[in-house]
Order: sequence, then structure tokens, then C-alpha cells
Amino acid sequence: MSSHLLRAALPGLAIALVPPTGSIAHEIVGNRFFPATLGTDDPGVNDELSLPTVSAFKTGDDPSIKQRDFSGEFSKRITEAFAVSFGSTYTHLGAPGWPTGMGASGFQNLETAFKYRLFKDPAHEFVMSVGLGVEWGRTSAQSVGAEQFNTYTPTLYFGKGFGDLPDTMSWLRPIAVTGQVGYAIPGKRSTTVLGIDPDTGEQRVDTEFHPRVLAWGGTVQYSMPYLKSAVVDLGLPDFINRFIPLVEATFQTPVGNTFTSATGTTGTINPGFIWVGNTFQIGVEALIPINRQSGSTVGAIAQLHFYLDDLDPRGIGKPIFGNAAQPARPFGGN
Repeated sequence: MSSHLLRAALPGLAIALVPPTGSIAHEIVGNRFFPATLGTDDPGVNDELSLPTVSAFKTGDDPSIKQRDFSGEFSKRITEAFAVSFGSTYTHLGAPGWPTGMGASGFQNLETAFKYRLFKDPAHEFVMSVGLGVEWGRTSAQSVGAEQFNTYTPTLYFGKGFGDLPDTMSWLRPIAVTGQVGYAIPGKRSTTVLGIDPDTGEQRVDTEFHPRVLAWGGTVQYSMPYLKSAVVDLGLPDFINRFIPLVEATFQTPVGNTFTSATGTTGTINPGFIWVGNTFQIGVEALIPINRQSGSTVGAIAQLHFYLDDLDPRGIGKPIFGNAAQPARPFGGN
């Protein structure tokens, strides 16, 4: 029985480049506003809608495959500290040089995420949450590489602002970091399929092993809204004061059930910015692969994200149980 892990690993390599549908929330802790980020999930729990998120890149396959993704996600608070989100992605795959219209297209598996805020410290601008993501197998098109089994990912999220630094380091106070660590557990250890030996033409049995994966990453942000509201007002135009330049990093490391030496960490480094409005934000980032397995060229991602708790605080933006309201954004304007 032969082991064709490469075929089984390709969807995982693509996931390392495609932002998880977990980018579901923004969070306000003291004076700190943590925006919804594109490649990693921030620690927030809120009512929000990401639509659309659009990305384009070339995969690490040989030859490379052009991949374009169009996704959306809706997050709803059940209580002030607990939210459930639902997301889906439409993928188009095509090889360089193929005629227009050729390739594979279809939806990826549906995803659901449950998140609970554990701890919030306004004085130190620190927040921590835990969550569980579920990718539902057999809810997608196999032609775009979606798995036919469930995957469960328990995850820890955190965010820390540096607003508690001393006055001598005031210019560093707008900096914040966020991070997440998840452990993706496939619902099946392996899949056995029938194949044809290309050399002999005889039928053979192939086994695809589904590795457990450590999904980790984070962001470093410099908040212009925070600089104006909590450090110093430089008199810059309001348009400039709403930018949050940042660098994200998203990584995936197979840590179990690999059965091969050809595995390793894949992922991207994503420099870009977020522009924050009163009821929405716009984010744009580059996708820079960390190695050949992660991708063959620099890609791009952009997202339009709506704050439902600001758009309709007494309706869809209100928790189902409870009457908690999100505090006003510290940089002005609700």
C-alpha cells in the first residue's frame, strides 16, 4: 500500500495562504481598539459581517496553480461574551497559460466558529478568548480540494496593547500585538482510494494520511486612531488618523500523523493596512509566502468588513441574550 501524502497535503498548503474564515470580530479594551484582521482572527467577540474578502495568489504546486477566493462571514453574539460565526468561500483554480474559462471552481467546506471571551483587562489593554472552529466535510466541491471529513480546531486568542508604557516611551503606546494558536484535528486519520499505477497500468490502493496541524500566527499593529486619541494629536487629516498599518503572519505546521519527511511549516507574511470608518473598515494586504511550498509569487488580499453592532445596535447588532452595548470607539465617532 503506497502513501500519497502530497495529494492529501495540497489543501493544507492552500489553507496556509488563504486567510481562515475566523476574522470575525473587533474588540475595544480600555482605550484600545483591536480591528478585525484579515489573515488571523483577533480576540474580539462582536456582531459583524465580512463581505467580501477577495484574495489571489499562486500555490506552491509544481506547476503553480492560480487561486482566487471570494468569501463571506457572519458573526452573531449569543451573549455579550459568546459568539457564533458562519462562513463560506468560493474558489477558482486555473493553471498559467490555460484558456480563459478553464479550471476548477466551487465552494469550499462550510465553516462554523464558536468563540468565548475569557478575560478582559482595560487598564493593561489585554484580552483573551478561546474558540472552536469546525470545517464541515462534504459541504463543498471536491474539485477545489475541499476535504470530505470534518476538521475541528480548538484555538486560543489574545490581544495586548502597549498603552500602559511609561511617558518616556509614549510613541510606542499605539503599538498592539494579537495572536492565535490552534490545533486542527481531522475527523479521519486517513483515506483509502483506488488508483492506477502510471507505469504498469495496474490498479493499486493508495492511502492519504490527514495530518494534525498547528495553526498559529499573529499581528503587529500601529494605530493612528490611538496615537491621536491617547498620545498626541499631530493635526493630521481625519483620513490619515483612521489608518492602522500592520504586519500579519499566518503559519501552519503539521505536528502529527504526517508519515513523511517532506512536511514543514508553510505560511505567509502579510504587510498592509486597515482603514477604520464609523460602521465599517477596509483592509488590504500583500501575501508573501515564506517558502516555495507556501506559494510561488506574492499574492494579495482585500476585505470589506461591517460592524453590525454599530450599524444596528438595537437589532441585529444586539446580543440575543442580554443588553450589552459596545463602548464608543475611542478615536471618535460612532
